Amino acid sequence: MIKITNMNFSYDKSQLLLNNINLHIPKGIYLSIVGENGSCKTTLIKLILGLLTPNSGSIEVNASKISYVPQRVDGFNSDFPISVFEILKTHSKALHLNSDRAINDVLAKVNMESFKDSLIGNLSGGQQQRIFIARALMGNPDLIILDEPSTGVDFKSQQEIYSILNYINKELGTTIISIEHNMDIAAKYSSHILKIKEGKVSLKTCEEFMDEMPLRGA
Repeated sequence: MIKITNMNFSYDKSQLLLNNINLHIPKGIYLSIVGENGSCKTTLIKLILGLLTPNSGSIEVNASKISYVPQRVDGFNSDFPISVFEILKTHSKALHLNSDRAINDVLAKVNMESFKDSLIGNLSGGQQQRIFIARALMGNPDLIILDEPSTGVDFKSQQEIYSILNYINKELGTTIISIEHNMDIAAKYSSHILKIKEGKVSLKTCEEFMDEMPLRGA
């Protein structure tokens, strides 16, 4: 689905942040991107989304529709008086969809049908994130990219969110790429893990990645 060839990137061209990246991400996988703070995880997904341009090399994305779910806090004003239905209706119109049918369908997929008329600001962090995932599902995307979807939500909500993402991947066949800071979550839900370190990337199956990790406390 995604092919990156000899890709280099820096913001100021003085120091490469991503160095000679060659990567093939197959269709249908659930990929978690991990790495230390500042390792350019978000930079990589912005390059894939076309929000940034490589200094050199190429990125090919074979997907008819891509949806992006940023971190929950990014540019969102929870005090704005707008309902879940209104948020999804605006998005469905932009996609030229049958609004009511599309809204009911995506709300059912994230188990939020009963919150259709609720103000988004009155929902918990986990519930809000499920609404943003519902919005991302509109139009049946081939690929959903998420930036730390469990940021700022409690443990129960995390489990609900990742159960939904697992359903989207396994049952709907949607490719998922998710930046993760929690290795336990990445290990539990991913089929593949991409580690970024010192400008280089390493893609492995989850089993391969966990086999190579040092034992805790060793």
